[in-house]
Amino acid sequence: MTPLTTATAPPPQEAVGPLVRGLAVLRELAAADGRRSVGDLVRATGLARSTVDRVVSTLVRTGYLRVEGRDAVLAPRLMELGNAYLAASRFPDLLGPLADALADFLDESVSIAVPDGDGVRFVHQATRRRAMSLTFRIGDQLPAERGAPGALFAGDWDDADWERWRRRRAADPQDTGFPALPRGHGDAAASFAERVAAAGAHGWSADDQLIEPGLIAVAVPVRDGAGRPVCAVSVVSHTSRHSAASLREAVLPRLRETVTAMEDALSRPAGAPAPSPAGASPAAWTRASKQELGPEFVESLARGLTVLTAFGEGRGELPLTAVAEATGLARATARRSLITLEHLGYVASAGRLFRLTPHVLELGCAHLSRLTLPEIAQPHLIELVETVHDSASMAVLSGEDIQYVARVPTVRIMSVNITLGTRFPAYATAMGRVLLAGLPERERAAHLGRTGFTRLTRYTVTDAPHLARVLDEVAADGHALVSEELEEGLRSIAVPVHDRGGRVVAAINVSMHASRRSVEESRSELLPPLLEAAARIGDDLRVAGRYARVPAG
Repeated sequence: MTPLTTATAPPPQEAVGPLVRGLAVLRELAAADGRRSVGDLVRATGLARSTVDRVVSTLVRTGYLRVEGRDAVLAPRLMELGNAYLAASRFPDLLGPLADALADFLDESVSIAVPDGDGVRFVHQATRRRAMSLTFRIGDQLPAERGAPGALFAGDWDDADWERWRRRRAADPQDTGFPALPRGHGDAAASFAERVAAAGAHGWSADDQLIEPGLIAVAVPVRDGAGRPVCAVSVVSHTSRHSAASLREAVLPRLRETVTAMEDALSRPAGAPAPSPAGASPAAWTRASKQELGPEFVESLARGLTVLTAFGEGRGELPLTAVAEATGLARATARRSLITLEHLGYVASAGRLFRLTPHVLELGCAHLSRLTLPEIAQPHLIELVETVHDSASMAVLSGEDIQYVARVPTVRIMSVNITLGTRFPAYATAMGRVLLAGLPERERAAHLGRTGFTRLTRYTVTDAPHLARVLDEVAADGHALVSEELEEGLRSIAVPVHDRGGRVVAAINVSMHASRRSVEESRSELLPPLLEAAARIGDDLRVAGRYARVPAG
């Protein structure tokens, strides 16, 4: 977090104090990579313990945090704030596919970065799977002088911008405010002005190991209709593959073609705003939460955060009236929130229009964009086990098998002992049948055609046509129950987990000894909490996976 990420000037008189304090807590958690004890938050923010407790309680209610023991932990739903900026900017949606195609053509990593104060922030990554490759996350920030994009953006700086950059350099010469940046590598600031001038003359900028030894890049700006650089596209490689000069020679023609296509895409009018989700307005929800939780819910903090979510696809710039209508807030309340957010750098205004800035991405986006599916699922599996008092797991399809990627065991004298990475034949397990039932019909038939069936117990279904009929029933019912087909005495019930596109990407189950519950009791007692857990995992996955790839393990 640079000195620019938190406003140093006194807040305006109309600023919403609880919103300022709540965002301070979120920034500290983001800087700590998503987890910090409440006591540490008190010391880091200088806020009273009671204030931090109320902020944490409010953020837990919004779904942006969860509490694990003494720690406050960022939750995937917080990414809806960063997603609001990304959707409003249109960069990932319009330019991301072009960047991906460029990465495939060149077989090099490609990134898109935007200016953020005297730094740059990544909004899209198309990386190559190599031992030495780009590892920055969506939302990570670098100082402008450390990398190729910054020299392109600094060409538009005025005297005040340069003075702000010099103050930041003097206050933080080691770049400690940029946690994503490797430490102790040269002084990129000394040559910055010269590189800015060269970028302006050539129309491209090079990074010859400015970030870390071995890493090289060439970047070209993407300009809006007024000729201003709104983002930059970088092709990134390693000195084991190219020199800075040979990289430029190899990629610059195709890079420029891609940038032309990107500028054309951005010139098209934005589409219609995405429909608002059904249900109560954000303002009604905050009022209801206040009535339920009383003083433990800071309504003005929750209201201020909903203002950020008023922006998004087709809503890149909004007048005050539109923000108030989208959130259900009174105009005066929405206005005070916007004033506060502008003071903190999360909102910018031009005339009567407001827009989000990339600064919103500092609110946990970098950490949360690297979550895996098991990490997203684990808290929900823990809650499920606390409810049903039996072990719960998550698995994905791997060839002809399922592979366990998350598990929460329960403590019993007689329990199911399975470790992460364990594989079982998909045809004989409840999670396997859920995953097979979720495949497209042709793919499912091909899978059954190549499956080698083995009778594992006297109950195992080993006939392909029979199993095909069972999978049709599973697809229709939305769950699978398998009793003693994998191992005698073992019963399991499973349901699917869907991604943003509705595909079945994983399954979760509850497993137990068959003597614990009858088949009917298993369905009546376990299916409702299982479905609720799967829905919560799916909700988190849809938010986390909107602009970031969520690995299965």
